Amino acid sequence: MILKSLSLLHYKNFEAFEYKFDSKINCIVGENGKGKTNILDSIYHLAYTKSYFNPITSQNIQHGQDFFVIDGQFERQSKTENIIVSFKKGDKKIVKRNAKAYDKLSEHIGFIPVVIVSPTDRDLILEGSDVRRKFMDSVISQVDKVYLNKLIKYNKILSQRNALLKYFATNRTFDNTTLTVYNEQMQDLGQYIYDARNQFIKDFETILTQRYQEICQKDEPIQITYKSQLHERSFQDLFEKHLQKDMALQYTSVGTHKDDLLFDIKNYPVKKFGSQGQQKSYLVALKFAKYDYLKGSQGLNPILLLDDIFDKLDENRVKHIVNMVTQQDLGQMFISDTHPERTENVVKAHAKQYKMINLNQFKFAYESL
Repeated sequence: MILKSLSLLHYKNFEAFEYKFDSKINCIVGENGKGKTNILDSIYHLAYTKSYFNPITSQNIQHGQDFFVIDGQFERQSKTENIIVSFKKGDKKIVKRNAKAYDKLSEHIGFIPVVIVSPTDRDLILEGSDVRRKFMDSVISQVDKVYLNKLIKYNKILSQRNALLKYFATNRTFDNTTLTVYNEQMQDLGQYIYDARNQFIKDFETILTQRYQEICQKDEPIQITYKSQLHERSFQDLFEKHLQKDMALQYTSVGTHKDDLLFDIKNYPVKKFGSQGQQKSYLVALKFAKYDYLKGSQGLNPILLLDDIFDKLDENRVKHIVNMVTQQDLGQMFISDTHPERTENVVKAHAKQYKMINLNQFKFAYESL
């Protein structure tokens, strides 16, 4: 998968931006606020139909404007693919592939495989279970359309069940028939989700372990564990046991929407006992394992986005990663950094083919915050 060119109009801090990229390595450099991360985010947007950093679509529009357009020309299996994402205030977001709009945005997921590594990834370790579920879901959804569709339906039924529980509390009533319908629908959908996640972790852990040892250059045992209430009880048992609790809380306290991932090094939680270096290496390994998993499942090299990678890792580890990417021919890569010389020195030591894009030489309507 190769991004040949990118055009932005009224996207974040860009009034207009257009550039043709190298098929191997592209280094986007410049001072803070110039929009380095925004370019990488626009590429992510073309793949996932949403921003990696700000899911509120209207907030991705340049200040003072009422719409944005992201236009990317890709080469996918020797065929040119034009992907356009556009949004106007008051309207729905539109995603087009070769001038034809998708009926559902979910239909596009997985067509443009992209993996991003960002300083914000630390939330995977530090924040709640929802962040780790989203990571797991984002990987599986790109290779399993059935999973994505069932996940969307599950979340819709979950919202309806929660609304029903609130209705019961507000009106001091109870309708077991309607509740049972929602329970059965969630059970059917949730069982598929549970089984898919279970299999994914079994396949993913081996890949993750290999990548971690390669990145940290140590033979250090790590684990990733799938935590689910369904390991011990069926959906039916969970719903029956927690009915009174759900009635009191007015929301559904059990199900696959409560699943989590546990990250361990030497059988100890990375969050509590891992050093900063171990945490950073684990996070980068997670992303490169995602890369390997997508590549193995789709037969395509995903586009790799490394956002402020020097903020995440020391220079020696960055050198090792760049060398790893080039030696293993992992396809197209984008690197953002505030120091042009540092980036170029690292890249040119390992790669023959690359392009420097210095945003300090561009003029913008305003600087991003």
